[in-house]
Amino acid sequence: QVQLVESGGGLVQAGGSLRLSCAASGRTFSNYAMGWFRQAPGKEREFVAAIRWSGESTLYTDSVKGRFTISRDSAKNTMYLQMNSLRREDTAVYYCAARLGRVAELTSQYRHWGQGTQVTVSS
Repeated sequence: QVQLVESGGGLVQAGGSLRLSCAASGRTFSNYAMGWFRQAPGKEREFVAAIRWSGESTLYTDSVKGRFTISRDSAKNTMYLQMNSLRREDTAVYYCAARLGRVAELTSQYRHWGQGTQVTVSS
C-alpha cells in the first residue's frame, strides 16, 4: 500500500523560500511519476509540478517556472519541492501524489495522495 507523507510547510514572508518533502513508502517507485498539487481556500486543487521517479522528465505549471524546483532522492524515497521567491498567491495546502507511468497534470490521473501540508505566504 502506497503511503505519502508531506512535511516542510509553514509560514513565510513573500520573497522567501520553503522546501517541501514527500516521503514515499509501500512500493518500488521506479515506474512511478510523482506530483505536487495545491489547493487554496475556495479553489479547486491544481497541478504544480511532477517528476518521473527515474528523473528523466519534469513538468511545471507556468506560474511556478523559474521559482520552484521538483526533485527526488531515490535512496531516501523522498520527493522535494524547493520553492523560492514565494508570493501570496502560492498560499495553499500542498499535496503529494503518485501514479504509475508518465508525468501528468490532472488530479484524476493520480491514484495515491498524501494528507497535505499548509504553506502560508504573508506580505
